[in-house]
Amino acid sequence: MRFLHTSDWHLGKTLCNANLLDDQAHALDQVAAMVKETRAEALVVAGDLYDRAVPPKEAVALLDDALDRLVRGLGVPVLIIAGNHDSPERLGFASGFLETQGLHVAGPLEAGASPVLIGNAAFHLLPYADPATARHAFQDDAIRTHQDALAAQLARARANHPAGRRFVAVAHAFVAGGEGSDSELGLAVGGTGEVDATLFKACDYAALGHLHRPQEAGYAQVRYAGSLLKYSASEAGHVKALTLVELPDHGPVRTEPLPLSPRRDLRRLRGRFEDLMRGPHGEAGDYLFLELLDEGPVLDAMARLRQIYPNILGIQPAPATPALPQEVVPSVDRELDPAALFETFFRDSAGRDMDEAERALFHEVAGRTLSGEAAE
Repeated sequence: MRFLHTSDWHLGKTLCNANLLDDQAHALDQVAAMVKETRAEALVVAGDLYDRAVPPKEAVALLDDALDRLVRGLGVPVLIIAGNHDSPERLGFASGFLETQGLHVAGPLEAGASPVLIGNAAFHLLPYADPATARHAFQDDAIRTHQDALAAQLARARANHPAGRRFVAVAHAFVAGGEGSDSELGLAVGGTGEVDATLFKACDYAALGHLHRPQEAGYAQVRYAGSLLKYSASEAGHVKALTLVELPDHGPVRTEPLPLSPRRDLRRLRGRFEDLMRGPHGEAGDYLFLELLDEGPVLDAMARLRQIYPNILGIQPAPATPALPQEVVPSVDRELDPAALFETFFRDSAGRDMDEAERALFHEVAGRTLSGEAAE
């Protein structure tokens, strides 16, 4: 069978006060188009549909529209699990009724949950659950860690797995060794929220959510689809995509990334203030995190740069050694003589270039000072 794997939509998220709802709607249009073009038999969403437990009404309306187009419009089953950002109870509302319509939602953890059967596969929906929640759901006091909780879920799934079907696990977890980003909430303190990739080794495919970069997680058949959009500066180098999964009756799974084209890209740009002001460098409307190479402070840098780059999200001094992918704006040649330095200072302070009278006055005063004469 053929299905699409996605995760971490984070609908309703804002980034440095920028509302991303239009960008998310643009991406979801592409998701619906990919489902139609690939003739996918299902769409799997591995958690974090919303950015917070109580999402804004606009985010709820956007999800409602997207699911209506997919399930009713295209007739494609959609399989969803709750992630650590979601409210399991809110997400799972009316799930029993919706299942008959082709929308399968695993909100709260249920010990006796049955798999979703589509084509040659049985999809085991394993919603995010912390150890305390799993301990209560399974009535097992031995569950103390996220590893224990997920192992218990997978064991129950194995016990309920029908013969003759490929085993597909859908989970939301931090697999040890995975590459994270700044926009992901830690699942526990000190790495105790991590789980071992060997938990998924026996799966025919594991559709994972939580980490925002598309990547394998220990094995070729264990994958993160990544987030819908770039949600932090640390994700500037990511290529966001859906994963097309082809699962034959026998043999290894085949996967293919299907890149998404953002309404606005998110980039890191690094350079001197003067060089950035000569821009735009790249698409001016992109979301930008700027790093300034100037040694001293630049007056009113944000307001002035926004005249050229309207969607700046943040400005900070650049570190000595860049740690993340970024574009460097080339510097122009400068004559570092006193006149050039003063003209730069005047421009930064006054917001305009010096006129001829001011330039002549500077040369007169500078000439007297350099020659040892007292200025009047």
